[in-house]
Amino acid sequence: MANTKTTKNPNEMSFFEHIEELRWHILRSFIAILVVAIAVFIMKTFVFQHVILAPTTEHFITYKLFCTYLPDFCFYPKNLQIITRDIQEQFISHLKVSAWLGFIVAFPYIFYEFWRFIKPGLYKAEIKAARGMVFVCSTLFLMGACFGYFIISPLAITFLSGYSVSPEIANTTTLSALVSSMTMFTLPIGLIFEMPVIMYFLAKIGMISSATLAQYRRHAIVFIIIVAAIITPPDAITQMIIAFPLYGLYEISIMVTRRIDKEKKKEEEKNAKTAKT
Repeated sequence: MANTKTTKNPNEMSFFEHIEELRWHILRSFIAILVVAIAVFIMKTFVFQHVILAPTTEHFITYKLFCTYLPDFCFYPKNLQIITRDIQEQFISHLKVSAWLGFIVAFPYIFYEFWRFIKPGLYKAEIKAARGMVFVCSTLFLMGACFGYFIISPLAITFLSGYSVSPEIANTTTLSALVSSMTMFTLPIGLIFEMPVIMYFLAKIGMISSATLAQYRRHAIVFIIIVAAIITPPDAITQMIIAFPLYGLYEISIMVTRRIDKEKKKEEEKNAKTAKT
């Protein structure tokens, strides 16, 4: 699908031409998600046996690594039964898995389309400063999704499947609930890992500064702990495992915005000298 408007100066485009341009970027992103989702849908057996259901078995790589190299911390879910309550549940769950895996796998291309849309409106200096943005954002997102899948999901599944209020009650879960949990453990974490990039753009447009982020560091710590408590089971160790990387991302955001502040200060000093001459 060739788009003849991509070479046009964005400053000369009307509002509706911008909308038309955005429509094509969204359409191409949707097609990318659809293509991956169809591939995932076709690979039903592999996806469910080796991806979705893998963290519910003791053979999952995270459990193997802990049990092999840290036997004192060996853990894995025991006697977890997965059931379906409705006749359409397996089909609906299959569609949901295809959709969110389609988004995760296609994310690098989605962000590439987003970058192509905003890039023409940036100055050359801004484009140069943001070089490698697609790679950085894609890497951060995939790192977050993998962190959620390989760390959060096995910890959460093991804790919840072993939690009991009475020996008379057997722990079971529905396929739909498992899919929803796996989605929550991956997609939101992937997006949270984009924090440094978001802070970069907010600093660029002057909405935040490194001083502001440093000033509200304590508030951020409380917020991070709350987020960790929401997306993980009520287990202090698991929450800390989640909170530490998130806090690390916050500190990286401060370093990123500090660099932007220095660049702005240099630009202001340069402009002041030019004005005097």
